[in-house]
Amino acid sequence: MEWQPDEQGLQQVLQLLKDSQSPDTATQRAVQEKLEQLNQFPDFNNYLIFVLTSLKSEDEPTRSLSGLILKNNVKAHYQNFPPNVADFIKRECLNNIGDPSPLIRATIGILITTIASKGELQTWPELLPQLCNLLNSEDYNTCEGSFGALQKICEDSSELLDSDALNRPLNIMIPKFLQFFKHCSPKIRSHAIACVNQFIIGRAQALMDNIDTFIESLFALAGDEDSEVRKNVCRALVMLLEVRIDRLIPHMHSIIQYMLQRTQDPDENVALEACEFWLTLAEQPICKEALSGHLVQLIPILVNGMKYSEIDIILLKGDVEEDETIPDSEQDIKPRFHKSRTVTLQHEGGEGEEGEDIDDDEDDDDDTLSDWNLRKCSAAALDVLANVFREELLPHLLPLLKGLLFHPDWVIKESGILVLGAIAEGCMQGMVPYLPELIPHLIQCLCDKKALVRSIACWTLSRYAHWVVSQPPDAHLKPLMTELLKRILDGNKRVQEAACSAFATLEEEACTELVPYLSFILDTLVFAFGKYQHKNLLILYDAIGTLADSVGHHLNQPEYIQKLMPPLIAKWNELKDEDKDLFPLLECLSSVATALQSGFLPYCEPVYQRCVTLVQKTLAQAMMYSQQPDQYEAPDKDFMIVALDLLSGLAEGLGGHVDTLVARSNIMTLLFQCMQDTMPEVRQSSFALLGDLTKACFPHVKPCIAEFMPILGTNLNPEFISVCNNATWAIGEICMQMGVEMQPYIAMVLNQLVEIINRPNTPKTLLENTAITIGRLGYVCPQEVAPMLPQFIRPWCTSLRNIRDNEEKDSAFRGICIMIGVNPGGVVQVRRSPLQMYVSPSYRLSNYTCCTFF
Repeated sequence: MEWQPDEQGLQQVLQLLKDSQSPDTATQRAVQEKLEQLNQFPDFNNYLIFVLTSLKSEDEPTRSLSGLILKNNVKAHYQNFPPNVADFIKRECLNNIGDPSPLIRATIGILITTIASKGELQTWPELLPQLCNLLNSEDYNTCEGSFGALQKICEDSSELLDSDALNRPLNIMIPKFLQFFKHCSPKIRSHAIACVNQFIIGRAQALMDNIDTFIESLFALAGDEDSEVRKNVCRALVMLLEVRIDRLIPHMHSIIQYMLQRTQDPDENVALEACEFWLTLAEQPICKEALSGHLVQLIPILVNGMKYSEIDIILLKGDVEEDETIPDSEQDIKPRFHKSRTVTLQHEGGEGEEGEDIDDDEDDDDDTLSDWNLRKCSAAALDVLANVFREELLPHLLPLLKGLLFHPDWVIKESGILVLGAIAEGCMQGMVPYLPELIPHLIQCLCDKKALVRSIACWTLSRYAHWVVSQPPDAHLKPLMTELLKRILDGNKRVQEAACSAFATLEEEACTELVPYLSFILDTLVFAFGKYQHKNLLILYDAIGTLADSVGHHLNQPEYIQKLMPPLIAKWNELKDEDKDLFPLLECLSSVATALQSGFLPYCEPVYQRCVTLVQKTLAQAMMYSQQPDQYEAPDKDFMIVALDLLSGLAEGLGGHVDTLVARSNIMTLLFQCMQDTMPEVRQSSFALLGDLTKACFPHVKPCIAEFMPILGTNLNPEFISVCNNATWAIGEICMQMGVEMQPYIAMVLNQLVEIINRPNTPKTLLENTAITIGRLGYVCPQEVAPMLPQFIRPWCTSLRNIRDNEEKDSAFRGICIMIGVNPGGVVQVRRSPLQMYVSPSYRLSNYTCCTFF
């Protein structure tokens, strides 16, 4: 017999569902306890499906809630459902997929999908055929409900549907969906496109077999009156541009014209999907050819899309000018993730590895609008197109820009400033003639009465910081720095944040140009400590750390130390060991310690000891978790990583002064454990610290070398680039301290290093560190390394060609010269001596050893 509910039990469940809609916390807690009790009874789930599908007398929210509770039970306990309960639920779902209520249909669809996701697509063979058959129903509700469920299944299980495990049901489903593109109901048409769209990126074979029919059907729907249909058509075309551009090229002119219209669609969701088209097209080789003739139409459309909408302004509290005294809510503060330390070398001209740490995007100043929107997408599209077309974009843009930048309406003026920032990277050369006039105007905009104008001006000025710094300091740098520092103390939190970020960018570009103004800068940043709320305080740490990185030892003056250190140490003492605000503060202190060098000595002992404690605690928690995962939580290893990086900063900054601290701690034992951690970022920071301790206090490292070297050897794996890079660098530092005693360890590392330096597509930083370390190994043990000269000499020379002359390069070069003396045949087969390609002018003139071999 079919299951029937007991009336008393049904009333009990209904009361529970009513109570669960109460806002009262105590009632909610009681409901949760009751749910846990009822879940002990298998047929409780029968009551829930009964309320959802059969109790039509109940209100829809209660019925839907019953289904959502059942969905949660399926997710958590489905494997424990008795077969008769599972079968009853599945049968009731399929029998009621056409419920008259859209809310109930959607809830049943979610429930079906959740059951399917628990591996039931294989064990519920009738599901897909039955849903596909129900699409033919003349009853609209049944057809729509079935399509809703199928769309969710396609979203959740697209790969499985295109596999042999289910006998490739897409061969039937795709042609079936395509038939419904012409359905009279816009809701059904939208479902049909959305279902097919799930299989574009994965290039499902069934879709590829029907690709021309699909594209023709999309074109037929181009002018559909329903916004959801238009949105799905745009989404399909954007994905096809990525995976089947060959099929779109013959129609590209018409598609571009269509997307120009849709990017201006009155429905912003449609406009946003269409705007993605320009981002994707910019990545295609045909972009320039396809778009050149359309820029005159496209550029004004993108520029218009960069204005704040009325909703944006409301969400951003655009009418609030002063809010610095209002505490931040916790959801305003994004989680911070520490980026482990990677050792890099300085290049000629002073820059680090190209493309490192680039974090410029169009997220500009509306971080609280975390959702991707038309403004952000339009700005990003303009940015990438500026990188494609360069100066060719400007004739279409400059006539618009003047009207925007000086417009009396602040919303339009603000969008013009964003436009100027978006094109900075791609059009920089073409903009140079206009910058002497534009930069002063932007600096003036930093004083605008509207906070959103002030904040976007900060961001845009940061995009032109490189040019500003290249001019005489009094021309633009000094006025910009002065106004940015005022904005750091702005009464609006959004402006404070934008100014702090912009100033950090300016610091990176200006470096020692800022030294004459250090007192003024520090006064401002330290004053901000007492002014900032929680969120901006974290950004302030970054600005201070970047300042320390940029000016280096120039910060080591008693006057500056007295200004800077007391507020930093006060914050350090305030924070508990488990507070994640330690991350940015530790990063900041690492940079400050490195810059201050001996100036950090008065503060080093408690900082050092706390870092060691953080590492020790995290390792202990990891050990307990690995032994009893049911009783202990996995530790957040970022605490350990950031502590290791600060210890590196202390070792680098204090040099030999760190000796006594290391002697009184168990850091070498902890380091041995960290170097073997399963998390790559922990190993990465461990090897950086090992290298810094080797340079600062090698007598403490030397007794551990026999244990450390095999671990370093096993981490010379370029699949983990940053781990491999730091391990390579540490080996180079160790061998310079070990001298001939390095001989027993050469075999552990040399073959891997030679393999890395010959590996195609290896990042430049790793190649450079590998070349330095091979050269240094040859310097201390030439007899062991020289036989392999022919295998690495050419990539060695090209890797180090652009590295600035320094101690590391010097020792590596001397090593190569000694190895050539041991094995001259290793280079004679090269027609032009690779060393002649490599040697910089200073070496050609001064290095006698080099001359000996030419």
